[in-house]
Amino acid sequence: MDASPIYQLPLDTLHQIFSSLPLRQIMICRSVCKLFYQILTSSCFIDLISTGPPLTLLALRPPHHHHNHNRHVSCPSPSLLVFDPDHDEWLRFTLDFLPFRAPHPVASSLGLVYLWADSADSPESNKSLVVCNPLTREFRVLPQLGSAWSRHGSVLVDSANRVMVLTELAALYFSGSGSNQWLKFSSNLPSKPRSPILVSESVYALCDVGSPWRSQWKLFSCTIGKLKKCESWSRLEKHEWGDVFDILKRPRLVRGSGKRILMIGGLKSSFTLNASCSTILILRLDLETLEWDEAGRMPMEMFKCFQESSKFKVFGGGDRLCFSAKRLPSLALWDRSRGKGDWRWIHQLPGTGDGLCRGFVLQASLKPLPLPLPLPLPQLSLIQ
Repeated sequence: MDASPIYQLPLDTLHQIFSSLPLRQIMICRSVCKLFYQILTSSCFIDLISTGPPLTLLALRPPHHHHNHNRHVSCPSPSLLVFDPDHDEWLRFTLDFLPFRAPHPVASSLGLVYLWADSADSPESNKSLVVCNPLTREFRVLPQLGSAWSRHGSVLVDSANRVMVLTELAALYFSGSGSNQWLKFSSNLPSKPRSPILVSESVYALCDVGSPWRSQWKLFSCTIGKLKKCESWSRLEKHEWGDVFDILKRPRLVRGSGKRILMIGGLKSSFTLNASCSTILILRLDLETLEWDEAGRMPMEMFKCFQESSKFKVFGGGDRLCFSAKRLPSLALWDRSRGKGDWRWIHQLPGTGDGLCRGFVLQASLKPLPLPLPLPLPQLSLIQ
């Protein structure tokens, strides 16, 4: 039997052919045959396409009961469930290359996923933050931490070398340069930080400065340099903002596109203590001009599905946000990636029960980790 003509093509020609494909198609082609796998995992090909556009996906975090599972109970092969909004499809990246018990993804930046994990022979009280690329199946273990940080800390990431775990009382910071250890310093926050985010060199968080019977949310910020010196956070406010924090019920922050942050919450129908909400509102703050504007609001027909739930969750970033609620089998998607704020449903939510969904944006790419590691055959499966 004659070999396929593709075997006769020069390697440079094959590289040029495959480099013209979108990243999603490249990942699928890796599983076609050994030749394609060898070509598409070679260092020269990865260097060729490493600057290409990433694949923007919405990743789901495992439910909390999975994170706090009994260590003696066997679990199915770990994986990362993602949604491709451009193709309206659910995908699953296997995480079986990680030698840890029940890895729990919590954040992502620049194509890298950060997750809590403990090794099979470690005590339950020891946790490590692991950074990996599910497409290249590389991983790196950051210095070990106690389980209290994984239970109560918010993981903030901005690059492969900048990670922060933030709580109300303290913060851990890891830069990857210099000493290979976490730096610990006091947070000096007025209350427990709500939905903190890391934008460039600054951390932003909402804090409740009200009374025990009435919440009053304010926006605080602090640069990483000031945190290292244990300096106080600054309250961001302007007279022109008026009652921007009072019109939203249970507000939370999400990183927007560029130097912008989004604040999302239920739009109160009045200023009374237990006022009902008329819809879900998305506000946007320009960090350069410190001016707010309305980015979007949920259509009334869609919001009716959220009214019966006592609370909702929102995750995403940039120009895409996902909303979930208890006993709601679908996600609501706000998508402004094409310039106009469109709303639609994401149906066929796989295997999450009636719990609230949490997640993050994954800019999937073939970005390598700082350390050279072997590349086993990755698996990408389509959720039917």
